[in-house]
Amino acid sequence: MPIGFEPMLNHLPAWLLVLFRIAGIFFMTPVFGSKTIPTRYRMMLAVAVSACVYPMLLEPGRASLPNVISVVDNGMFFWTMGAAVAMEMLVGILIGFCVSLPLIGMQVGGRIIDQQMGLGIAGVFNPEIGEEAGVISEFFFILSLVFFILIGGHRVVLSTVIGSFNHIPLGGFMVDNNVMNLLLGLCHAMFDLGLRVAAPLLCLFFLLTVSMGFIARTVPQLNILSIGFTVRIVCGMLIVLGAVGVMMHVFDTEVHLILRRISVFFAP
Repeated sequence: MPIGFEPMLNHLPAWLLVLFRIAGIFFMTPVFGSKTIPTRYRMMLAVAVSACVYPMLLEPGRASLPNVISVVDNGMFFWTMGAAVAMEMLVGILIGFCVSLPLIGMQVGGRIIDQQMGLGIAGVFNPEIGEEAGVISEFFFILSLVFFILIGGHRVVLSTVIGSFNHIPLGGFMVDNNVMNLLLGLCHAMFDLGLRVAAPLLCLFFLLTVSMGFIARTVPQLNILSIGFTVRIVCGMLIVLGAVGVMMHVFDTEVHLILRRISVFFAP
């Protein structure tokens, strides 16, 4: 008996929506959206992951089953498919962007420290963001990325995307006040993390600047400008090395809170 492709073609619109939602995390998410990975490889990985996830959504008793079956049975018109694909990709991009905010917060703290230490001009190219970054900022980014992998952040991203199919129907995502409040809250947490990471160095440099001002007034023969930059760099490096454990503890606490908040919002 000949085997027809009609049953498979009926599943094509639903699988494409699943594919584009998963492909969204390969644009912004740490590790998955790394610019060092060629785009074609990331797209191939997205296709492979969606091929593995789609049968899971059709398991009996799963909350996503009615949503997927409705798309399979009713299909989608061409002009509605484009809008649905855009919304599905937006879901993945939002998840990836929200997850990347703690790492961006560490970079913000590193940039503040670079500027205070006078290392802002000594930048190195960061392929992840496509521009130059300061030495301390790059150090914080790599350290936080390694820590993100060690705590299983990449697995949380995948589980959140898979769980989102149970809560957000295919093609049914809408940007409302809840989404805006989530983004604003996470951006606030990002800047708060950057300031908390840079706070020890800011206090040190304030005291160092005041003390150098007193020295310059009491010993005018001493050229403070000639030794000031060296003192700031040496003291800053010592504080960074001494406080890196506390900084990563702050990052650990913040990234767990943000990952939990994202999981509750997209995959409760």
